[in-house]
Amino acid sequence: MFQIDRSANRLRKLERTSFSEVGFREREHLQEWLATMPDALCEAMSEGEDGLLIIQKEFDGFDGTRERLDLLALDRAGQLVVIENKLDDSGRDVVWQALKYAAYCSSLKKAEIVGIFQQYLDRHGGGDAASTICEFLGEDTLDEVVLNDGISQRVVFIAANFRREVTATVLWLREHQIDARCVKVVPYRFGEETFVDLRQVIPTPEAADYMIRMAEKDSEEKSAKGELRRSHQTRLAFWTEVLEAMNAAGLERWQNITASRDHWLTSSIGVAGCSLVLIFVRDEVRVEFQLNRPSASENKWLFDQLIQERERYEQLMGEELEWRRIDEKKVSMVVCKTPAQGYSKENWPEMISWLVERYRKMDKVFSEPVRSLASRVRLGDGQVKSSHD
Repeated sequence: MFQIDRSANRLRKLERTSFSEVGFREREHLQEWLATMPDALCEAMSEGEDGLLIIQKEFDGFDGTRERLDLLALDRAGQLVVIENKLDDSGRDVVWQALKYAAYCSSLKKAEIVGIFQQYLDRHGGGDAASTICEFLGEDTLDEVVLNDGISQRVVFIAANFRREVTATVLWLREHQIDARCVKVVPYRFGEETFVDLRQVIPTPEAADYMIRMAEKDSEEKSAKGELRRSHQTRLAFWTEVLEAMNAAGLERWQNITASRDHWLTSSIGVAGCSLVLIFVRDEVRVEFQLNRPSASENKWLFDQLIQERERYEQLMGEELEWRRIDEKKVSMVVCKTPAQGYSKENWPEMISWLVERYRKMDKVFSEPVRSLASRVRLGDGQVKSSHD
């Protein structure tokens, strides 16, 4: 790893070190880093932002054993992820330990997983486990959530160096459709500063991309065979009809969007972080104008500017809207919604017609004002100036 010296136009090599040399320990440091910043591990595994939800650390809830796994997480598919940390050297027994933990976890039921996460939240700042899991998985209610389905538990090994017997075993496991991964975590020193580099080494990023594509292909085949969950099949069919209606209505933004099994579809308005989102859940459909730019304060400022003319916007829409500032989150939104029995196909034509009409109106009423407002930036002292100044 190198540092760029701009003034000299040179590279400076960072000194590779070991965790023991710089005084870091497995549980006190590496485990805490990953528990509080799982994004670092997600980026190393190319899973995007917030791809893992840590639900427990030092988990020892196995009947008849006193063993503890380092970190337990959920991924976006609702599967459990066992994470084992081994600082400078993986050791010889790490694979055997992790496989035991994965086997123990394979029998955990939804209620048990929610309870495990609630215990973790109660010890680390509070919160509601059920609602946090629903939000993470993009579901409205816990009834629609599927956790720990089948035998698809994942295993992630983290160390600065992996012994050959470990890497050989992990490769063998992957050949037999067990999602095991090795992530190398290497400390570097530059002066008084210490840096950490996390990289997935098994599988390589190129192989991981290939496997993701194969998994997507497999998912399509399962959908065609009727093997996906009913809710996924229903959403896929509903969004297919919605997109056909959008394209028939001449709404060009939707031409390159494909149907999804998620409960939302997103269309950009040409402003980064600002979008029109269609929502389809069991008991209602919604059109949301979302302000989700990287800066939470900018989203709140944009929302505050819009709500000042709430009455005019609602007159243009011809109906009342929900104005959700959501102070505790980054995103803010304006929502148009209607109740519906969404999983009854006989209601779909009326629902789709409603979505197309409300999307047109929301786009016409809000997109241009937001584009104009987004060209200005909010300064720390509350002033606003053009981004071109």
